[in-house]
Amino acid sequence: MAKILIGKYEATIYPEGEGYTGAISLGFGPDGKRQRLKRKGRTKAMVKDKLIKAVRDLEAGITASENYTVRDAVNDWLAKGLKGRSENTVTKLRILAETHVIPKLGKIKLQQLRADHVDEWLDELAERLATSTLREVHSVLKRAIRQAQARDQVLRNVAELVTTPTGADGQPSKALTRQQAEAVLKAAEPSELYAYVVISLTTGIRTEEARALRWDHVVAWIPKLKKWQPVTEVGFNHKRFAIYVWRADRVGSDTKTRKSRRTLELPTLAAQALRQHHARQAASKLKAGEAWKDHNLVFCTSVGSPLDAANVRRSFRRITKNAGIGTKWRPRELRHSFVSILSDQGVPIETIADLVGHAGTSVTETVYRHQLRPVITKGAHTMNTVFGDRRRVESE
Repeated sequence: MAKILIGKYEATIYPEGEGYTGAISLGFGPDGKRQRLKRKGRTKAMVKDKLIKAVRDLEAGITASENYTVRDAVNDWLAKGLKGRSENTVTKLRILAETHVIPKLGKIKLQQLRADHVDEWLDELAERLATSTLREVHSVLKRAIRQAQARDQVLRNVAELVTTPTGADGQPSKALTRQQAEAVLKAAEPSELYAYVVISLTTGIRTEEARALRWDHVVAWIPKLKKWQPVTEVGFNHKRFAIYVWRADRVGSDTKTRKSRRTLELPTLAAQALRQHHARQAASKLKAGEAWKDHNLVFCTSVGSPLDAANVRRSFRRITKNAGIGTKWRPRELRHSFVSILSDQGVPIETIADLVGHAGTSVTETVYRHQLRPVITKGAHTMNTVFGDRRRVESE
């Protein structure tokens, strides 16, 4: 058994199996047991090189096993690095990791991961993923390695050294024409998602804001009191209604920005849809009995729990299919349609920015540039003009 000195550590290299094993004594642990670091290889030279690297890592404070892989780092991050994040966010990040990161990079030892590995991986993904998705996937790897760094599992974060390439062209958001919007509203009437579609189309709220809307944030105007009161206290037997968009389907239930906290008066069609939806939900609550989970949500499942975004997307695709416009539509495009319809009706861009909760017109112009017309009255008044005669036309 050969003894050698590596740095300040005494090491031994000895035959074992079909190769050699090297061991470094690290003294005794708190439990009194001897601590040893081992490395294996086919030749003594290979084992010695591995021991030298292990000593360098020890002196740099790196504590990870040489077998600690990218998969281990990503799984550790998913398990420990997402505290306080919503269930939807954790699920999304897990899917990105298990679909795009682990299959290609998972088996690589974390300490052996190089910038070239990351570059090649991203270039391959760029051929089929949109740039925004590519950035999210790259971020998963960077954040996983960053956590490993903080826990002395690796010395540097090679994923931080690589620039995210431009991905494939993503699917651009589009807007319904007025005729398509009419068809969607018609097709949605038998659906439990009808009020959701009407509210989203006629107020422009985000899908995450719609899913988080509570009944105590649906309010009616009481002329005698000269103030808005929750419909949970005063009911629906009033003329004017509004919604407080103060919450969102995100951690802490906060809206996207402070500017996103806004009060929107409802057009008549939306108020009628909410009135009918409230009655339908009361019947569902009665039917569910003790199984009902009361979250006071306007839009929820048949037992009162929050709606899942994926289920909303599937239900909306059925509606657009029945409307005769195909299935390549997403709920968020109701918001784009709101902007487009207001713009067509001559609503100023400053007003549109306020209605959709943007901090300024630049965001509106950038995100919704394809939906804006050269010339752009307020949301509820305009939507009453656009959709207010819909029932009368159908009855003629």
